[in-house]
Amino acid sequence: MLRDDINNAVKEAMKAKDERKLSTLRMVNSTIKNADIDARGNGKPPLSDADLLAVLQKMIKQRQEAVELYDKGGRAELAAQEREEIAVISAYLPKQMSDDEVQKAIADAIAETGAAGMKDMGKVIAVLRAKYAGQMDFGKASGLVKAALSG
Repeated sequence: MLRDDINNAVKEAMKAKDERKLSTLRMVNSTIKNADIDARGNGKPPLSDADLLAVLQKMIKQRQEAVELYDKGGRAELAAQEREEIAVISAYLPKQMSDDEVQKAIADAIAETGAAGMKDMGKVIAVLRAKYAGQMDFGKASGLVKAALSG
């Protein structure tokens, strides 16, 4: 489903002659194909939509890091280009959860797994990944889970 949306958007960008969007979407397609080839090499099936969301989030995170570096280096035009790519890629992610929603999801996952300490952190994160793939930043979430389990 997500693949179809991206491929249709490539066609629309070609018709609209939107070069930035077109090049970004082509890069997304290339990254997805590479991830599929990787999966196939490891004997796994093609990536599911949940896996694709993780790929898109990784692409966004890479661009955010690049924006920081370009800003520090005084390269505003390159930072702007990366921000445009982030906007295009973000359009294919589900709506991100607010901080309050993330806190509630973590509390629910802890209750659901019966987590009692740090040794149960993996179980909690697994539940969150299964339910909220693409909707939260798991880097931040793991810190919040750690704080909840150790406090």
